[in-house]
Amino acid sequence: MTVASAAVLPSADEEVWRYSRIGELDLAAFEPAAVKSTVTGAEKLPAVDESLISRLVAGLTMHDSFDELSAEFNCTVAISVPSGIVLHEPIVVTHHIEGDAAALYPRLVVHGGANSEFTVVERFESSDDTRALVVPRLVLQADQAARVSYLGINLLGPRVWQLAHQQATGERDSTTLLATVALGGDYARVRTDARLVGQGATTKQVALYYADGTQMHDFRTLQDHVAPRTNSDLLFKGAVQDSAKSVYTGLIRIREDAKGSVAFQTNRNLTLSEGAWAESVPNLDIRTNDVKCSHASTVGPIDEEQRFYLESRGIPPDVAERLVVLGFFDDVLALLPVGELRRDLRARVAAKLHHVDSRAGATR
Repeated sequence: MTVASAAVLPSADEEVWRYSRIGELDLAAFEPAAVKSTVTGAEKLPAVDESLISRLVAGLTMHDSFDELSAEFNCTVAISVPSGIVLHEPIVVTHHIEGDAAALYPRLVVHGGANSEFTVVERFESSDDTRALVVPRLVLQADQAARVSYLGINLLGPRVWQLAHQQATGERDSTTLLATVALGGDYARVRTDARLVGQGATTKQVALYYADGTQMHDFRTLQDHVAPRTNSDLLFKGAVQDSAKSVYTGLIRIREDAKGSVAFQTNRNLTLSEGAWAESVPNLDIRTNDVKCSHASTVGPIDEEQRFYLESRGIPPDVAERLVVLGFFDDVLALLPVGELRRDLRARVAAKLHHVDSRAGATR
C-alpha cells in the first residue's frame, strides 16, 4: 500500500499552505516505514497508561491529510511525568531517520501531571544521503501548575522533507515552553498550535532557523487564548543565505472569554545573500476587550553600523559578519531550556556561516 493511496495532498492555493513547496512533493515516491527512536532520561518514570495516550491523541486537531496519515502509520513515544515530580535532567528522544524513499511518522505524546516540572528534547537526525519524508506529530498536555519545556532540533540531511504539527495545551496556571532549532532538511515545515485553556496559563514559543543552499524553512504558529488572564510570548529569529527561503506566518487569537490576556509576537529575519528570500506575516484575531497584544516583524540585511563598528577595530569583513549573525541569535539561544546544548547549536550555526565564507573566499 502506498502513502499516495491513503491521502490527497493539500494545495498551495490554501491559505495555510501559502508560500509552501507542497506542490513539489511526490507522495507516491515514499513508502511508510517504522521509525528508529531512542529515549534517554525517562528510565525511572512509570509506564504510560494507554488510555491517557488515547485521550491526549484524541484531542489533536486534524488539519489535513498528513494528520490522517500520522494517525494510521504513526510510531508513538509517550512520556508522562506524575504530579509533583521535578526532573532536573532532560528527557531526550532521538529519531534516527534512515532508509531510502521512506515515509516516517514519529509521534511524541508528552504529559505533565499537576505541579510537575521537566524538559523534553526531541532530535531529528539523518545522514546527508538519506532521502525521506518525515511527518512528526507532537501532542503536549500540561496539567494545572505544571511547567513543561520542549525543544525540537532539526539536524536532517539535505534530501529530507519534514512536515511537522505540534499542539500544546496548558491548563490553569501552567507554563509551557515550545522551542525549535531548525538547521537541516530540504523543505522543513513546523506548524505549532499553543492553546491556553486554563485561567492564568502561560506559554512561550521560540525558534532559531538558518537556511542555506536551496533549503526552505516554513513556520506556522497559533497563540490561542481560550481562558481569561492567560499569557503568551513568541520570539522567532531566522537567517537565509544563497538562494534559501523562509516563511513565518503567525496568529494571535484572543477568544471571547479570554479577558485580561497578554500576548506578544516577534519575528526577525536576516537575508545574507542577494538571492535569499524571507517572508513574515504576523496576524491578530482579537474577539474581546481588556487585553494587551502586539506583533512585530522585520526582514532585511545585516546592520551595517554593527558591521562597520567591528571592521573599524580591525576585524576582517567575513569575521565581522559572522559575529553579527551569531549575536543576532544569542537571545534565542539564551531561552533554550537545555543550557549545555547552546554551545553545540551555536557552533552548528557558525559552521553554516563558515561554509558561505569559504565559498566567498574561493571566488575572490
